[in-house]
Amino acid sequence: MNGRAATLLELPKLLERLSHFAASEAGREACLALAPLPDVEAVARAAAIHEEMRDFAGQAGVRPAEFPPLDGLFHWLEGGRGGADVLDLDALSSLRDVLHLGRLFLDAIAPTGSRCSWPLLAEEAAALDWPGKTFAALTRCLNAEGLLKDEASPELFSVRVELRKLHQQCTLKAKQFILEHKLSPWLQDDYITISSDRYVLPLKTSFKNRLPGIIHDYSQTGETCYFEPMFLVERNNAVQELKREEREAERQVMRFLTGLVRDELPGCKAAAAFLVQMDVRHAVLELASRLDATPLETGPGLPLALRRVRHPLLVLEDGARAKTESRAGKTPRSGVVPLDVVLEKEQRILVISGGNAGGKTVCLKTLGLAALMARCGLPVPADAGSTVPWFDEVFVFLGDEQSLEDHVSTFTAQITRLRDIWDRIDANTLVLLDEFGAGTDPAQGSALAQAVLEELVARQAWGAAATHFPALKAFALAAEGVRAASVLFDPATKKPLYRLGLDQVGASQALDVAREHGLPEVILKRAEQHLLLDGEDAQSLIDRLNQLAVERARELDTLRRDRKELRDKERQQREKLAREQEALFAELKKQSQAIMRQWQEGKVAHKQAMRELAETRKQIVQQGKTPLAAQPVAEASQALAAADLEKGQRVRYLPWNKVGVVEDVDLKRGAVKLDLSGVSLWVAPAELRLAETPPSPAAGRGAAARQEPASAPPKQARQDAIGSLRLDVRGRRAEEALRELEEGVDQAMLRNYSQLEIVHGRGTGALRREVHAWLRQSPAVAEFAVANEEQGGDGVTLAVLK
Repeated sequence: MNGRAATLLELPKLLERLSHFAASEAGREACLALAPLPDVEAVARAAAIHEEMRDFAGQAGVRPAEFPPLDGLFHWLEGGRGGADVLDLDALSSLRDVLHLGRLFLDAIAPTGSRCSWPLLAEEAAALDWPGKTFAALTRCLNAEGLLKDEASPELFSVRVELRKLHQQCTLKAKQFILEHKLSPWLQDDYITISSDRYVLPLKTSFKNRLPGIIHDYSQTGETCYFEPMFLVERNNAVQELKREEREAERQVMRFLTGLVRDELPGCKAAAAFLVQMDVRHAVLELASRLDATPLETGPGLPLALRRVRHPLLVLEDGARAKTESRAGKTPRSGVVPLDVVLEKEQRILVISGGNAGGKTVCLKTLGLAALMARCGLPVPADAGSTVPWFDEVFVFLGDEQSLEDHVSTFTAQITRLRDIWDRIDANTLVLLDEFGAGTDPAQGSALAQAVLEELVARQAWGAAATHFPALKAFALAAEGVRAASVLFDPATKKPLYRLGLDQVGASQALDVAREHGLPEVILKRAEQHLLLDGEDAQSLIDRLNQLAVERARELDTLRRDRKELRDKERQQREKLAREQEALFAELKKQSQAIMRQWQEGKVAHKQAMRELAETRKQIVQQGKTPLAAQPVAEASQALAAADLEKGQRVRYLPWNKVGVVEDVDLKRGAVKLDLSGVSLWVAPAELRLAETPPSPAAGRGAAARQEPASAPPKQARQDAIGSLRLDVRGRRAEEALRELEEGVDQAMLRNYSQLEIVHGRGTGALRREVHAWLRQSPAVAEFAVANEEQGGDGVTLAVLK
């Protein structure tokens, strides 16, 4: 991908705006250095990672913060320095901060013992050669301010303990000396201080000759001298010796830490690069939010279909302007107008015509920049479902390319540029031509531009051209593989709408634009006199086409607004239904738990409890409170009548989503008696559907299934129930574990789960025995057994529910 096209399409300016959203200097530099990805797989992976990052940023709670760049540190370490050279505390502290932030991201991506929700991010994290020794050592040896802790080494700890003792001795001796000699009037302050790295007394200058000692310095006013009494000299000498030992101990620690960094330098660089990459991805997320953008699908064979695409730089400028106007109390003006840049099957070239200042060049730039952004893995401000073909190269002919230094005119510069890139144009090339051939005789320039477009079609290359040439407009309407488009103008005011009408051509409207920009009317009238009459007729036809296209665009806008309103209403209805479902489940759970407590307390029998549970559910169904969205949708053609059923037949009871067996059929009443896992009830045939699944084997049920489980896991979950519920009771006391187990069984039955997965851990086996004892006596459990090794072995018990 050539840099000239990127510059003309203002990709560097977009990357600069992207860099503003990065948190670190290194992240900002990485944003500016973004380049097109090498292949389709890399682009697809970038799009998938962007989706994961959006979920990760919303759930993980970890975001990049300002962190120091480490390029200089790594360059210094790779420079072949000798073993005597060590990193200073600033460098070590910077590396520690980077590794700490990187560790936060890694832990958030793949929490220990949890299933990762972001597989691609987890794959990158797993492939990272994490410098564990370096990070652990830096964390242990450096405090929050980046200084060495006392515990960094035994030698450092010992010497600092001695220094603190000596400081206390100096302070105590100084106080005693002041009291014994009644020196308080001689001192500026009643405390000991440090000057020239030695403990001294702040003595008034007028008393400096009253005591034996050493004067180290004077204050700025000259009224205070920093006086070292003779009794402190020996102790100060000891302090200096200990500080020398402290510096040596600190240097040994820094030498050790530097050695660790050198040993794990690849891992340190990888961790820093990973953190920079996460910073860039968060910046891309912020850019996508500002642009309302999504990653585009790109690849060979895909059509060029950019629906409601907006120029990203215009969107950013519009957002900044709207924010400024809102702060000033003004009503923000309307935003950037979206464009539909779409080529149908077998079409390769888009020819855009229409008036000056109508947005033709902006359309070309939007298309080209969108293609470059897609290649870079950046989200594009276009509607979901938009696609772009795979472009190996994008060539741009834009603006006035004349050069006085090179002695070339605009036309010559265009021809020279086309000559240089012509052999590189193929089916994976996008060519953008803005007023190509306009710098010479119109007839010859038009013929040359048409020939170029015809050859692009022959090579199956992709292209878009903005033109005022009438011959090129006619070519766009008639040629195979070419689609015409026109920028639209308001029929009444003749002002540009910045919309694109497809399958039509537009007039240049040069006189209208000149009049709007203040050209003298006398000139305009003379120009109108020079126009041919047939040209005026053609102008009327083009104006009518423009008017029809504007009306169609407005109708499409109305339809889009109506569709959005309908979608919003649908979303609100779904949210309301979800709230009603939650209230229903809460009510059902409360009533069911009350019935289960009565059964456990011996107030009701087992059958009565099951009957009351069934009656509770049935009442809610009859009242119309059943969460219909959660039930399987059955076609009207599958409805059953009492005459269609017979005893022993397996059917599905829709309100419970359970499979039962027909016990009896009452044709007069039009009712069917069902056996649902030991619960009998009369139901309406309309609530039944034929069961497609075979019955589960009856073997193993009853008393035999209540015995101590074998090592084999229980039978496969029944096909007439839904899913499995996981319950983790590790670390609980027996009473707590059994209470949670009881609640878990209730929830599983209410939610129609077929299986309960109980994680109790291996340990001594006491908790497992308590769990098995409870499951053995539970009326809701059909069978249970420890899991196989792949599922957790004897640390997990699988229970099949009735």
